[in-house]
Amino acid sequence: MSWNVGQVVTLTVDADEDDTRLDRWLKRKFHGLTQGQVEKACRTGEIRVDGARAKANTRVKAGQTVRVPPMTAPKGRDGEDEVEKPRARVKSSDADMMRSLVIYEDDHLIALNKPAGLAVQGGTGTTRHIDALSRALVDDTAEKPRLVHRLDRDTTGVLILAKTVGTANQLGQLFKSRELDKIYWAVTLGVPHPVSGDIRGYMIKSAGPGTDKEKMRTAEQSEKGAVHALTLYSVVQNAGRKAAWVALKPETGRTHQLRFHMAEIGTAILGDNKYTCDREVPAGLAGGLHLHARALRLPNKGGPAI
Repeated sequence: MSWNVGQVVTLTVDADEDDTRLDRWLKRKFHGLTQGQVEKACRTGEIRVDGARAKANTRVKAGQTVRVPPMTAPKGRDGEDEVEKPRARVKSSDADMMRSLVIYEDDHLIALNKPAGLAVQGGTGTTRHIDALSRALVDDTAEKPRLVHRLDRDTTGVLILAKTVGTANQLGQLFKSRELDKIYWAVTLGVPHPVSGDIRGYMIKSAGPGTDKEKMRTAEQSEKGAVHALTLYSVVQNAGRKAAWVALKPETGRTHQLRFHMAEIGTAILGDNKYTCDREVPAGLAGGLHLHARALRLPNKGGPAI
């Protein structure tokens, strides 16, 4: 939306924008609006929701009205109004690749079959990732699909993107709850014993000199930053005592939870170089992490399991 220079504008929150933070909602409406501008206008009472004062972190609801005061576009270094930068275009080869990954799509979400080696989000030295490439899945006038959960770079399988703010908020709440079933398949070194059960306990990110801060370790409940993790598992098939095909159902969503838990019981996932065990790797198997997000069942009023 263009800047509302010199006039007050009153906008209504759409159904697909329900439960969005006010500052994020405004910055989507007025491209280039800064956080400082939003917070200042909230402090002075110029921005109002249903006629009442609001904070930048207030969550707006569908049907509410938002009063936006006259605000000017922020100035660039040359003193001119900043112009919205054109959207980065996705290379045609990457666009074709992204479209080939789509396994389900409706008006609210897109489900991808993520390949190994492709990061979900950017980071240090990572510029090619699903979050950026997902622009190729919608037309030029639509907003970029939103990530609602993550998979490790080397994990394959179902990854969900939301098409609207409202869907992203709803799915985000589902992923934080236990109303959503996630099923993973893994190949483990050795066979878990017993062949079905649960793995539970507290875990925490490593910290301190000489340790991998992106690696989880066992923790005491009383440790600051410790989180409880619970994984259900069942052996589907085994190859003697050398390896097993295991179905995993994480009841909590912790960083590296499945990889950590399988290594903790002495049957690490094949191809995992971070969480290992001292079992021999069978010959003749493909390389890479053997962990696949097989299914995601959403309680979406009769919608499909993906």
